[in-house]
Amino acid sequence: MSSNSSSSKVVTVDEQAFEKAGGQAVDEDGFPVVDETPEFEAAVEQETQAKVDANHPDGIADTSTERIHGVTLEQEERIRAREAELERISAQAELGTQDGREQRTREVVSEQCGRDEPAPAERTDPREKLTQEELAAVNEQAMRISDEVQGGWSRAVVAKQLAEKVQRGRDVTKAVLETLEELKAAPGAIVPITDVPDVPVGEVTVEGTVSELWDPSSPAIAQVGLIEDESGRTKFTIWEKSKKTVVREGQTVRFRAVKKNWYQGRCSIAITGWSRIEFPERGRWWEE
Repeated sequence: MSSNSSSSKVVTVDEQAFEKAGGQAVDEDGFPVVDETPEFEAAVEQETQAKVDANHPDGIADTSTERIHGVTLEQEERIRAREAELERISAQAELGTQDGREQRTREVVSEQCGRDEPAPAERTDPREKLTQEELAAVNEQAMRISDEVQGGWSRAVVAKQLAEKVQRGRDVTKAVLETLEELKAAPGAIVPITDVPDVPVGEVTVEGTVSELWDPSSPAIAQVGLIEDESGRTKFTIWEKSKKTVVREGQTVRFRAVKKNWYQGRCSIAITGWSRIEFPERGRWWEE
């Protein structure tokens, strides 16, 4: 029996201490070796609170530095973006104030353009600056001009044109002559036939009676004849290509936008595709 007991395994003191420590390392005195860098694990409540603090602007002590201490890059980007959005909203609220907004806008535009807003142009009637004698003469001549040249300016416009010339120093007679020339050259004005050669434009409008027709000398001519009014008469030609309606002797016609032609020192008129033939006595006109 004693031989069996003596043959049992001999266990050293260090091994016995290791077994008692449950496999933990021990020092030479048999005390367990403790790790000097322990791991700390946050509780669930602590992790939740940390996320709230990181996402709330008031939870960050200082955001003016290049990096925000204690947050991840993702959290830092969200914080920076929120701060920029708050600044933008604040600026919009300040600019959106209605008091003085119109004045501020005008000042900004003036500064950008580099010039002040021009003052509105003064609009006055030249007749207001004439004497009573001059005004009476202007009104009388305006009535005469309007009766002589119809279809152009109104009597009020003629009076203003006369008044403006008189105000600039023209005498009434010279102002009347200049206004007459301008009116005869105005589009739509019915020019007396005797004045057609002197009108400084290439196209005129005349009105009168077809006094005579004769046979055309060319197949390119549809009709040829004479038209006359109280002032005189002139030859007219209606070209075949114009496709205009036929006129007859004795009819009162109005030739609009007819072209002036010259042959051997004499002026005549030609009805082209751009012209119009009207019949005032019928109250209507035809254009083909």
